[in-house]
Amino acid sequence: MAKSTRNKGLAADSTRMHLVAFDEEDIEIISAHLQDAITRVGDITFIPAARRFALVASRFDWAAAVDGALRRRLSGLHFDYVRGVRRSGFDQGDGESVLNLLSIAFDAGDAPSGQVTLYFSAGAAIRLDVECIDAQLHDLGPEWRTRARPEHDLPDTDTPSSEGAGDAN
Repeated sequence: MAKSTRNKGLAADSTRMHLVAFDEEDIEIISAHLQDAITRVGDITFIPAARRFALVASRFDWAAAVDGALRRRLSGLHFDYVRGVRRSGFDQGDGESVLNLLSIAFDAGDAPSGQVTLYFSAGAAIRLDVECIDAQLHDLGPEWRTRARPEHDLPDTDTPSSEGAGDAN
């Protein structure tokens, strides 16, 4: 189960999140908190000697948005016990390029190993080959207001599809 702690050190910023993930359900929780996080390619790294993958992102605070507060926070995410990283859909050399994180998923292999995939908009993805799930999400600093709530174009499921429509004679 994802463990959550709140830093109580600063009265003005007492809601910093710290989540720890050790299984697929925990990854789903971290994914929900990082949905629509924005990161620069230059803020993503893999350190092979330490077997650590890390990124820093500006995460949209979905929990605060329930009450109408639109804000972001600088957050760090890292995975340990990473054997390899594959990237697709973006230029790793363009450090200023911006990626919008949509979700994080785990595909089990020979237990406890598997692959963690970070899915970004425009078809970009990063796949981590992990020995096991060992991840942490930390808020790194204060929050700031944002003007926009992230939105996604979703298919209209209430409108019947015209595909296959016709007379049933």
